[in-house]
Amino acid sequence: MFYKSLNYLSKSESFKEATIKGIASDKGLYYPDEIKPLPKQFFQNLNKLSIQEIAFSAINQFVGKTIPEKKLKLIIEETLSFDFPLIKIEENIFSLELFHGPTLAFKDVGARFMAQCLGYFNEKSKEKITVLVATSGDTGGAVADGFYNIPGIEVVILYPKGKVSEIQEKQMTTLGGNITSLEVEGVFDDCQDMVKKAFIDTEINEKIRLTSANSINIARWLPQMFYYFAGYQKASNFNLPINFSVPSGNYGNICAGLIAQKLGLPINHFLACTNLNDVVPRYLDSGIYNPKPTIQTISNAMDVGNPSNFIRVKKIFNNDMQKLKKNITGYSFNDSETKKCIKNIHKKTKYILDPHGAIGYLGLKKYYKKNPNQIGIFMGTAHPCKFAEVVEKAINEEIVIPKRLNKTLKGIKNSIKILDYNQLKEYLLG
Repeated sequence: MFYKSLNYLSKSESFKEATIKGIASDKGLYYPDEIKPLPKQFFQNLNKLSIQEIAFSAINQFVGKTIPEKKLKLIIEETLSFDFPLIKIEENIFSLELFHGPTLAFKDVGARFMAQCLGYFNEKSKEKITVLVATSGDTGGAVADGFYNIPGIEVVILYPKGKVSEIQEKQMTTLGGNITSLEVEGVFDDCQDMVKKAFIDTEINEKIRLTSANSINIARWLPQMFYYFAGYQKASNFNLPINFSVPSGNYGNICAGLIAQKLGLPINHFLACTNLNDVVPRYLDSGIYNPKPTIQTISNAMDVGNPSNFIRVKKIFNNDMQKLKKNITGYSFNDSETKKCIKNIHKKTKYILDPHGAIGYLGLKKYYKKNPNQIGIFMGTAHPCKFAEVVEKAINEEIVIPKRLNKTLKGIKNSIKILDYNQLKEYLLG
């Protein structure tokens, strides 16, 4: 398996090289040269397989021979050491809880998989790799945890000051060791722009071996398809079409789901659901892709004005707008609608949604007005305690914080404040 740049100006690379580089030399995102559907027998036997066995079959062709089969299976076992419960919310609507990992966020899977792969690739090298990543919330904590104390890896996380929750901030600023957090005056897009600029800065790249742990990196992006196999396996006994509603910010998660579909997973439809940062729903309505400045919302992980991974989404459909619209419906919801949803669902069912899961649920309800009698699974992307201030006000009840977060919450925040790219560059070269 080789990966080509979507700018088409650089040579194809192996999974190993694409993972280490993060982004192609022509600054394009990597995309698989080919995607071979899995055999029909695999799907016929899906309910007899463990999630680890399913994940190995799904990811194996993308890794190729760069990691031995035995080692890849160990990496998957380490990555998927927790469950993804499917919780019924109401008739034909379910939450796929992806927040039972160490940092209580869906990004634990991608971060852990990538960290293990990168650690394996670099274990015999004397040269350090610096992982540079921008976060709008959960990516920072998941990357910090996944890469903590991995030999030969330094991690630098950029996050927007005052625009992540307290728990999210603690998770990325209290570990120390090989993890450094930079607190940026600005929004997520500012952080992401700085990261992109660093990757094309000749002076930095002559002195530092950089890679990214955002979902632009194939080793962070592709393992997110595991969720869809897990959710489909749990819901397949209903014998109805299965749709996935995906709270979407940088569009890596839904893009991985589309790859699972290309492998043959019979997903009926995708809902790309977001907040007021609605560039993709607007594009699906108008055919015009028009990024706008980021708007701050209570669902901060989706506060992305120009999602990096959408170019991959379009590539999956070979830029055929009609095929894309046939497969994906986009919705956006504001903070008021989100809070009302959290309140109403808790009142009716006692289930506690986080702001991102609430938007996924709202998308399903809207879609089902015209498309009834189907199974809807929305992604529960983060534990509601990570957004306690918003959620507790909505449900008028205190959220119990999992005990494994106690140590993190007692930790002392240690971050470096920066204002602009020059200060990032000065830190990296220093």
